[in-house]
Amino acid sequence: MARSSDFLLILVAILCPPVAVAFISGCSCDLLFSILLTLFGAIPGHIHAFWLIYLKLKAEEAYGYGGFVYRGNGTYEALPGQNLPPPPSYGSV
Repeated sequence: MARSSDFLLILVAILCPPVAVAFISGCSCDLLFSILLTLFGAIPGHIHAFWLIYLKLKAEEAYGYGGFVYRGNGTYEALPGQNLPPPPSYGSV
């Protein structure tokens, strides 16, 4: 489930993709890549920002809100000592 901060992050990504990437990744190669993509054209910068937002939402779904750390290049890892929630079971077990 998306939080209100995720909706604000999407709004920022629509207005200025590198700022949204900076919120997600900080000052990293992803930020530089996003700036370059946005300079080459607005659409590539938007695609990159939305891809990173999508990966962040998937990490929140897998590890819980705040239960992960960004490792760069769109990868997330669970925090050390984090108890992962059991995977959802759909159907009969």
